[in-house]
Amino acid sequence: MLLVNNIRLSRIIINTWYVDIIMIASCMGAYFIREYLIAYHFSIPTIIPTVLGTAIAFFIGFNNNQAYDRWWEARKVWGGLVNDSRSFARSLLSYVPQSDENNVLVQRMVHRHIAFLYALKAKLRGTVDLIYVKYLDEEERTQVEKQANIHNAILHKQSEDLEKLYSCGKIDGFKFMQINELLVKFSDQMGMSERIKNTVFPTTYSYLTKVFIWLFVVTFTLVISQEMGVWSIFMGWMIGFVFVSTQINGMNLVDPFENNVAGIPLNQITRTIEINLLEMMGEEDTPPPILPINDEYVL
Repeated sequence: MLLVNNIRLSRIIINTWYVDIIMIASCMGAYFIREYLIAYHFSIPTIIPTVLGTAIAFFIGFNNNQAYDRWWEARKVWGGLVNDSRSFARSLLSYVPQSDENNVLVQRMVHRHIAFLYALKAKLRGTVDLIYVKYLDEEERTQVEKQANIHNAILHKQSEDLEKLYSCGKIDGFKFMQINELLVKFSDQMGMSERIKNTVFPTTYSYLTKVFIWLFVVTFTLVISQEMGVWSIFMGWMIGFVFVSTQINGMNLVDPFENNVAGIPLNQITRTIEINLLEMMGEEDTPPPILPINDEYVL
């Protein structure tokens, strides 16, 4: 996630250089076709790029709005995970009576929740992240790794230990319901994250937007070359760059869990929760927080 108000020019060039090259080539081709072929037969009416530009504006606006909605929904889901994770640890530490046996169980459940977050993060980003392993004992790790959905299996283990606390009389029915409600929230947030990740953005919208942009760039260059000559190549690229860069910025938000500068900072969020929960249990050996990269973005 970007942290700065201004984007460096180098980052814009890195993100768009290959499109710029194709666009300049398209403008040059349109100019030479008009100069040495079309100019001897007919002129291109200005209404064509005008209509195309209007259509493109609608398509880009729709795409970007929908992409931002996906990004913002993901950010709200993980913001809720931060709050509910703290409430979960606080409830266990406050509701379960202090004793050696109870403290071991509470610590195991809090550690297991940290494992749940790291396993969920790895699944959403499609990466291999074994940080969750250190928060599970060998037996639990073997059991959860037999299932395709590791984070869901970890959450099921939480329900089993919560049931043990209730059946042994260590928490009453009200406290059981309070903690179980948090487990239900974790399941809901897990499902919402998976839905966002697994729902493909409609391909036709992004594809047609790209096609319309290229048609617009070519027709715009053909029209203005009648008056601007060779300078129409530069002008066609410049106008096209506005549309292309806007469309690229929107599409970068389509998958908010990608490990890039536009994605949700899952590394920072999970590490923050991890530190908070370990400190709540009085542990001093906590990992360092995730720091911004080049003071520009955080992953």
